[in-house]
Amino acid sequence: MNLRYLVELSQAERAELSSMLNGGKHAARKLKRAQILLAADAGNSDETIAACVAVSDSTVQRTRRRFVEGNLEAGLNEGPRPGAARKLSGKEEALLMATACSGAPEGRARWTLELLAGEMVRLTGHTELSRETVRRRLAENALKPWRKEMWCIPQVDGTYVARMEDVLDLYAEAPDLQRPVVCFDESPAQLIGEVRQPIPAAPGQLERYDYEYRRNGTVNLFVFADAHRSWRKVKVTDRRTAHDFAHCMRDLVDVHYPQADLVRVVMDNLSTHTAGALYETFPAQEAHRVLHRLEFHYTPKHASWLNMVEIEIGVLRGQCLDRRIGKRERLVSEIDAWERQRNGSGARINWMFTTQRAREKMARAYPNTARVS
Repeated sequence: MNLRYLVELSQAERAELSSMLNGGKHAARKLKRAQILLAADAGNSDETIAACVAVSDSTVQRTRRRFVEGNLEAGLNEGPRPGAARKLSGKEEALLMATACSGAPEGRARWTLELLAGEMVRLTGHTELSRETVRRRLAENALKPWRKEMWCIPQVDGTYVARMEDVLDLYAEAPDLQRPVVCFDESPAQLIGEVRQPIPAAPGQLERYDYEYRRNGTVNLFVFADAHRSWRKVKVTDRRTAHDFAHCMRDLVDVHYPQADLVRVVMDNLSTHTAGALYETFPAQEAHRVLHRLEFHYTPKHASWLNMVEIEIGVLRGQCLDRRIGKRERLVSEIDAWERQRNGSGARINWMFTTQRAREKMARAYPNTARVS
């Protein structure tokens, strides 16, 4: 047997390769090279090794050569592959980024890969440029010009700061059964029914459902979440009017917190979230009685993230509502089951953003930074 590169492993090298093959996470190519070196050390021919490891004869030869001319590390790892030269130069890539960040051509809503490739051909000396080249350069710079995101830029003035710190101070308080802090909000939910009965999952087969569905209307979810203990409540209603809000507030003090002296409610600035809603719904004496046990705390405008219940609504949607539910009765039943399980599990929101952290992170946005401490 005439071998140009003779592989002779030391005991330590054999142990290292065996350990690599027996466990751990390694690239498939690296594991194949380990098998090649062990087989070559055992005296097997290139043809035999190639057949057993399922590689070509040239791969076996290259692995032998790297080991003999270098060391075990060189035998296991391949050097960098040169590949083709980059199509765009540094200046051309910068031009592509600037173009992608500019306004789209007239008559087009946004840049696409094809439009960018055509524009680069027009602006540079290239005769053609593939969309894949454009895609790779954009991906390297984390640019997706065909996507956009809507967001609100709040005006951080004295009112914003006062409301934010008021809410954060409530969250930072110790739990008080006589003065609980309850976060409140509402969210719509669609009733989506099946046109055809789904086929259940089976071994080796995913559950299958028809792409068609039937929209059976919408309902509203009023959601409560205690800021200091594992309690949340979801009330399903057909609407979200001022009268519905008023009944939610009366339920809060009479049904959910009958022993509390005062319930402090954190909520947003929706037009129905007012004390007046209770006077529009109940006789003056009843409205006054309920409001005497309530204290409203409003989040700043465009700052719904400060309302802890927003997190709870996200959990509800992810754990319970991320599917098709076509009937109101079933929706109520499913939400009730989720509510019982989550309350019973002791789950609660671990709020980490405090007044002090707000002053540190948002110091520049405060209306008078000289007084931030």
